[in-house]
Amino acid sequence: MKKNKFSKNWIIKQKRDIYIKKSKLEGYRSRAVYKLQEINDKFNIIKNNISVVDLGAAPGSWSQYLLRNFNNLKVISIDLKEIEPITNLFHIKGDFTEEQQQMKIEDYFGKKIDLIISDMAVNTTGNKSVDSLVTGELCIEAMNFSIKLLDQKGSFISKLFMGSSFNEIVALGKKSFKDVDIYKPPSSRKDSKESFIICRNLR
Repeated sequence: MKKNKFSKNWIIKQKRDIYIKKSKLEGYRSRAVYKLQEINDKFNIIKNNISVVDLGAAPGSWSQYLLRNFNNLKVISIDLKEIEPITNLFHIKGDFTEEQQQMKIEDYFGKKIDLIISDMAVNTTGNKSVDSLVTGELCIEAMNFSIKLLDQKGSFISKLFMGSSFNEIVALGKKSFKDVDIYKPPSSRKDSKESFIICRNLR
């Protein structure tokens, strides 16, 4: 019974969610697109003529936003899942932590990258502490990857959750980048513990 009640509540929530309705009207693949839009409205990171890596990209709404709203972007996405094709997007099905996949990304650009973005999170187990910890480890992996591949003036944007690894992630960000902010976009659900770390300009 409890499971059915939870499912019904989730369906009602989804139907009421203005961002889900908006994403359908505007032809985006998920409501997550508005998180990136709001981050960019506040920090003005995404510009024309830049190179971008979209980590954990499925279903592809962040890549959609980039390629729809900015000119002359070179974008590569990577995810364990396939995503439906997006014009001018090069997608890799694979694990970005594997050296082989990282080499593919490096070879594709042939130079340092301007922006690396990540909306990755693990599939939830129901244990918020475990979910937060594992997602935090993904964020650290993504940040270390970014430190290797970003241009000196490059930027890194990643989801993170409040939890045991939060302070470690922020400390690594401040050690590696000159400018670090934590931001919860308005479109992020109020009951979610997610925020985003925005890092700019490598040290």
